Amino acid sequence: MRLVVTGGAGYIGAVVARRLRDVGHQAVIVDDLSTGHREAVRGFDLRVGDFGDRRLIGEIVGDGTFGGAIHLAASTQVGESVGNPAAYYRNNLERSLALLDVLREHGVGRLVFSSTAAVYGEPVALPIDEEHPTRPTNPYGETKLAFESALRWYHAAHGLAFASLRYFNAAGATQDGGLGEVHAPETHLVPNVLRAARTAEPVPIFGTDYPTHDGTAVRDYIHVEDLADAHVRALEWLDASGGGSVFNLGNGAGFSVLEVIEAARRVTGRTIPVRNAPRRPGDPATLVASSDRARRDLGWAPRSPGLESILETAWRFEQAHPQGYQSS
Repeated sequence: MRLVVTGGAGYIGAVVARRLRDVGHQAVIVDDLSTGHREAVRGFDLRVGDFGDRRLIGEIVGDGTFGGAIHLAASTQVGESVGNPAAYYRNNLERSLALLDVLREHGVGRLVFSSTAAVYGEPVALPIDEEHPTRPTNPYGETKLAFESALRWYHAAHGLAFASLRYFNAAGATQDGGLGEVHAPETHLVPNVLRAARTAEPVPIFGTDYPTHDGTAVRDYIHVEDLADAHVRALEWLDASGGGSVFNLGNGAGFSVLEVIEAARRVTGRTIPVRNAPRRPGDPATLVASSDRARRDLGWAPRSPGLESILETAWRFEQAHPQGYQSS
């Protein structure tokens, strides 16, 4: 199938694009390279531009050969969204709606959407399943949820087949060490912990007074290659069902910040210094997934569920790319 992949030069997007190619799909990547990396998608058809540019997307999909889209492009920083909500509504909702309209106009009737566990907010029950109340605590989660609502209405009105994949904490790198997590600035725990292992610069712990067993936030970590596999399976499900649904993607186990740091010490054999820092606005205490629906309907299951196995792949990437990707 020929697919347009927005945000395909980003951390998750590049791994998704590689997986799509491995199983025989043809991916045309749209990325403005504001956070993505050209080096991560060498050999792909990359169109540098704004995924909300109606003219650009129309030129790409207008030949009628595209069977679907995978929409990963978004602004994703929780704290930034609290400080600048307008930017998140413009990028994650307004531009996404523009993309959706162009796809519909040109008969692209399948869409896999990169959503987030942030749609749930503070959980009232654990593990979190897809029927859990959605009460986002930040504009990032709110804008993702708003676009999910749009997808449901487009499904009802126009027959759009969609799968919304609610990621929990993506982590790790490809097994060959070629693709991994590079952001500027880096705000995610795993790459920051591994950078601290390499440089001995203290890693910040944002909040030590959460209502958890050790006072630090607890998250469900899912290997990036397992996320990529879920996108392929979601496309297959759309072909078979034509339906619209949401799916949690997680391992079903939670690890605290301190537990991640301790696991990283074992994997790297390094002393990892830490420093305490205030909580970041909008961060829930605990997020752990139930992925039973994805297992049942998509036939998906994580192949790298262990925290240390995830960290091992990320550590290989960190050692091979100490300065990140060398071009952008």
